[in-house]
Formats: sequence, structure tokens, C-alpha cells
Amino acid sequence: MDQQLSKQNKYDKAYLRLAESWAKLSQCNRKQVGAIIVKDEIIISDGFNGTPAGFDNCCENEEGLTHWYVLHAEANAILKVAKSTNNCKGATLYLTHSPCRDCSKLVLQSGIKRVVYKEAYKDPAGIDFLRNAGLEMVHINQIDE
Repeated sequence: MDQQLSKQNKYDKAYLRLAESWAKLSQCNRKQVGAIIVKDEIIISDGFNGTPAGFDNCCENEEGLTHWYVLHAEANAILKVAKSTNNCKGATLYLTHSPCRDCSKLVLQSGIKRVVYKEAYKDPAGIDFLRNAGLEMVHINQIDE
């Protein structure tokens, strides 16, 4: 059992490192967030925070505030799955930052059953909502091997 937990932890950290790499693709200045969705040991989607396709890839206005239409990393990853022949039922979502309130609803509705994140979002409501809904929430703040 301990060996299996150790193996899972090793994979969790590796996928979180991938999410961190993906976050670097974001053009947002305030915060760069990355997401990876894994199902049956296969990466089925990825995403980072940014503007919708076809929009100027500038996330903040002149005052440095994030535009309302910027999509969060997990929303982008879930929407990418929705456009494919795959689905998120039973999948694990790896995030550099835990989900906000709005994204937690998308995570739940998508069928994701496990969320692994590195940094906690300032408002813990998303984490609490998902935990109360029965999802496994895993916080791993140290991912260096």
C-alpha cells in the first residue's frame, strides 16, 4: 500500500511540474496558471489562463486588472475535452493553483473525481465545494524531486 501511495505521489508531482510548464505559456501578467487533465494514465487535455481564441492575448487592462473574459486554466482544459471525443469522467485535474468558485462548478460537472494542486487560491470556497461534493482534493506544495 505504501509503495502504491509513493508511486501515486511521484506521478502527481510529475504532472504538477507539467502544469507549471504549461502555465508559462500564459500571457497573463498577474498570475500564470496551468492545468493538466489525466484519465487512465493518459493526458487527455491541458490548458492555461488566457483570452478566448480570436481575442488579443492581453489578459489585463491599463490598471492591471484581469479582463472579465479571461478563461481560467481548468476551464480551458475542460472545454478542450468537450470539443474532443473524450470525457473527464473519473479523471484527475492537476493545477498550479486551486480552483476558484466558478471553476469548481465546472470541475464537478465535468466528472473529474480528483484534483491535485500546488498553491491554494486566496478564496478556499472552491476547494471546500469540491471536497463537500466528494472529490478527492490533494495539496502538494513541494514538487521538486
